[in-house]
Amino acid sequence: MFEIDNLLKTVKRIHFIGIGGSGMCPLAEILHKEGYLLSGSDNNETDTLARIRSLGIPVFMGQRAENIEGAEMIVYTAALLKDNPELVAAKSSGIPTFERSKLLGAITRIYPNSICISGTHGKTTACSMLTQVLIEAGADPTAVIGGKLPLTGSNGLVGHSEHMVCEACEFVDTFLDLSPDIAVILNVDEDHLDYFKTFDNLKKSFTKFASMATKMIIYNGDDPNTADVVVPAVDICGKPVITFGLDDGNIYRAVNVELKNEFASFELIRYGENLGKVTLGIPGKHHVYNALAVIASAMESGVSFVQCLKGIADFHGAGRRFEILAEIDGITIADDYAHHPKELEVTLETAMKMGYGKVWAVFQPFTYSRTAILFDEFVRVLQIPDRCIMTEIMGSREINTYDIYTSQLAEKIPGSVWFNTFEEVAEYAVSHAEKGDLIITLGCGDIYKAAKIMINKLNERQ
Repeated sequence: MFEIDNLLKTVKRIHFIGIGGSGMCPLAEILHKEGYLLSGSDNNETDTLARIRSLGIPVFMGQRAENIEGAEMIVYTAALLKDNPELVAAKSSGIPTFERSKLLGAITRIYPNSICISGTHGKTTACSMLTQVLIEAGADPTAVIGGKLPLTGSNGLVGHSEHMVCEACEFVDTFLDLSPDIAVILNVDEDHLDYFKTFDNLKKSFTKFASMATKMIIYNGDDPNTADVVVPAVDICGKPVITFGLDDGNIYRAVNVELKNEFASFELIRYGENLGKVTLGIPGKHHVYNALAVIASAMESGVSFVQCLKGIADFHGAGRRFEILAEIDGITIADDYAHHPKELEVTLETAMKMGYGKVWAVFQPFTYSRTAILFDEFVRVLQIPDRCIMTEIMGSREINTYDIYTSQLAEKIPGSVWFNTFEEVAEYAVSHAEKGDLIITLGCGDIYKAAKIMINKLNERQ
């Protein structure tokens, strides 16, 4: 038995360091609904903090040692620096202190059918879509999602069935703390190399994750990197595998894929049988793979194909995933979480095909290591939109030992500009965009705040 599993049966007061993070917020929502007395702290005002406060959970701004007083258990985000004063105090206090993945792992062990969705890209969309399918099918799931699901208005959901859906993030190997019944792998790509050092090390971690499945492994049969990690995992755990993709040989296969204004539809072949046509409610051909993963996970969990169809058609995206925020005076403002070059590429290529006059990409690079390691890829994909506006790099948990700056990106991207403040970014965007244009903010930090400033400016101008 895991230590945290037993503690959750006895403690009542739990404190979250970094409660506003996308991985922390849903866990806090779940424990709050289960009756625990919570408190939290963070350094940055965000929409998630506003939602946490709306639940009646007190939040301290700034991270200080005294914030942990009265806690019986402390949970912290992996994004903290080791010398964070509140984290240092927690670890020296004698109060049981756990990284958030340990808590998520404990929650996955409560449910007999924990569906843990991993992959370098698409986790939040796939988890959100699957949660919507299960809700509309009456399956009453519990869910931990990295973005807000419009259907529920929250990142975390407490259900009362055997089903749980959660994101399994590879960052610092946190997904190895989970206990997946169904392990889903959407794709495997180079990322977080500041931690893994090599792509081979990253792939070995995905193999460990997949080998922990107690029921089955569902994976992208079209992605060679994913196949590389699953084959040795099957040798370890001996569980059945279910593949999805567009290529021949996949158990769940999309054929006759069509795009209408960038919204995809396809026919589903399952075990060689054509079950019918699937229509997506979110733009982008790449979401065909997310839909296939969702259908496979749902149907292997007892949901019918017809029930899958409705949930997928009704799903119009998670928060911060090509989320249309406003259309003012003919200018559309959208926001997206894309922060890796592959994610930026598919998002921007989709945007460029949607019929807008010009596409203005407003990008906030996230972490010095990712920007430095994938510099050439960022330069390439940020030339896809008509215009590129950037902010300085958000270092988050890192110190700039890479000597990398946004100005270096701007030198390589023709016509691009960059600014230090969101106010400057917003002013430039709304001053230059015209009717029929799309302005899309991109990044996993707090760039969405710039989108809000733009909306205010456009409303004032109108």
